[in-house]
Amino acid sequence: MGRVVSNRMDKTITVLVERRVRHPLYGKYMTRTTKLMVHDGENACSIGDTVRIMETRPLSKKKNWRLVEIVEKVK
Repeated sequence: MGRVVSNRMDKTITVLVERRVRHPLYGKYMTRTTKLMVHDGENACSIGDTVRIMETRPLSKKKNWRLVEIVEKVK
């Protein structure tokens, strides 16, 4: 699951995935983010959409993920 932050490329979107991790010494929970290049064959996503993605074979140099479904469209 992640949020679309860019859709300027053709058939590719950039998805921001957030996860909460605990600091090993202090115990404070921190938010870590990862930006992934995701294949969107129909160019269906817009910025702000929440999407579900899955790992796939390498489609290009940096693109190893594909779009499964759009969970929530932005208003």
